[in-house]
Amino acid sequence: MRGNTHLDSKGTRMKKGIVLFFLTAFFLSAAVVRMAAQEKEKSVITVKKSDVVTGVIVVSVQREKAPKTFTLQCNQGAPSCNQLKAGKYQMVELPANSGMYDCKDVQVYGETADTEDTDQKLGEYCFVE
Repeated sequence: MRGNTHLDSKGTRMKKGIVLFFLTAFFLSAAVVRMAAQEKEKSVITVKKSDVVTGVIVVSVQREKAPKTFTLQCNQGAPSCNQLKAGKYQMVELPANSGMYDCKDVQVYGETADTEDTDQKLGEYCFVE
């Protein structure tokens, strides 16, 4: 009987080790997936024009590799809301729920700016397709 108790405790420890291994693997893979989902998408854009319409700055832009024109909008007077001049810029799409607007948020940087340095950010806008 004593021999069976010894085997049972080894088997129990082994089962606990296997469960612990799979739980650790699960949480690590979930963290990697979450980090990948929060990856920021960057693209080069060309600002065609920028207007102020009833307190909203509306910037017409085109992605470098897509002919479709879309708009960026922000509330005039809000922090990081600036009227952009025509020209080339970098646009960084922010992960969901991480910007100041309840929409797809983007940050705009100068053409050669370091997009990891938010001090170089020219503005933050709501992306409207």
